[in-house]
Amino acid sequence: MRVSFQSLLLLGALSAQASAYASLEYQQQTFPEDNAPPYRVPLLTLHRALVNVSSISDSEGEVGLLLKRLLKDLNYTVELQPVPPSEAGQGPDDRPTRYNVLAWPGRNASRALDKRTIITSHIDVVPPYIPYAIDNETVPPSEVVDFAALPPTTLISGRGSVDAKASVAAQITATNALLSEGAISPDSVVLLYVVGEENSGSGMKHFSDSLSNSSAYPVRPQFRAAIFGEPTENKLACGHKGVTGGTVSAVGKAGHSGYPWLGKSAIHVLIRALDRLLEEDLGSSERYGNTTVNVGLIEGGVAANVIAPAASARVSARVAVGNQTTGGQIVAERIKKLIKDVDSEALQVNITSGVGPVECECEVDGFETVVANYGTDIPNLKGNHVKYLYGPGSILVAHGDNEGLQIKDLEDSVEGYKRLIKHAVGSS
Repeated sequence: MRVSFQSLLLLGALSAQASAYASLEYQQQTFPEDNAPPYRVPLLTLHRALVNVSSISDSEGEVGLLLKRLLKDLNYTVELQPVPPSEAGQGPDDRPTRYNVLAWPGRNASRALDKRTIITSHIDVVPPYIPYAIDNETVPPSEVVDFAALPPTTLISGRGSVDAKASVAAQITATNALLSEGAISPDSVVLLYVVGEENSGSGMKHFSDSLSNSSAYPVRPQFRAAIFGEPTENKLACGHKGVTGGTVSAVGKAGHSGYPWLGKSAIHVLIRALDRLLEEDLGSSERYGNTTVNVGLIEGGVAANVIAPAASARVSARVAVGNQTTGGQIVAERIKKLIKDVDSEALQVNITSGVGPVECECEVDGFETVVANYGTDIPNLKGNHVKYLYGPGSILVAHGDNEGLQIKDLEDSVEGYKRLIKHAVGSS
């Protein structure tokens, strides 16, 4: 299956094969093994190139530079937007600059944004780096793969292979196909790939803030629509839960563990509060189900034979009540009251308001629909545009050591994106 030819030349094939796109139908398709789509090789080569670059949040500089080179080769006008390190990031202050990547179709294209459909996803991933693999066999970056010979059920894996570099590769391929077919005009779309989605949303927030009170955009542009790429198993999401969270802290009185009545264990108090939090009904809705809570980090105490003088826990709630504006605050206030009711003197709560459930447009012919439990960058892009959420792969393997998807899932998503982009720009 693996042959000796330059894989970098295949990246150029994304442009060279443009005429082959014109013969494809617009509707979503599943291709039989003996009839691979003409974009299989460039699609999988682009996907592999992205996955091969480690881009853990706050260290995404290299993948941004790679995307710039690739998109310029594909005849886009590309702008890199430097993004400061996020407050949630880890690492030295002198780490390389990271970038949002903006791309307009055409050489020396107008950099206007108003009335365009923005096609976007994120290029950062969670740790640790996991190398690219085919059917669970690691493939070194220097080894060339004959993608055309692989069956569509082949598993391709690695960190970011689903979340969300699969969406990035499929979106670029779909956009190129539509442009080469003449199905959409170059001035109807713009590509945006952002950093920092996995830990703070800093990339999208930075981009959104840059659209106001800047020399480039004296009047804030209004997008026609925004298509966000995240793993939805190629189903169109009707929305996703909101999120709120923060820290629950307990203060106790240290002492010898043999005489617990002489002290007060902060850990014991904290455990009672967290147990109450996990058991409590924080609200539900018909579309989004129950609000759920995760205790992700617990710290406290000094030794097994010492009554703990202090303890804390980091909690995160997936919000299913209210709307995007009110839901986070509703759940945050319920958490504060619940915790304080356990022990108002020993417990302190620092919970951010977050956001409530995020609604998306999902009434598009031919798509199955789904509701997601995870968060996205959708609320971080301000404006009154129509919002869509769609992409290949399953969130159930994202962030895991088994992250991956089959070739056919990636190819099907290209056809889905083509139909969705045409619908969003109003050319369907």
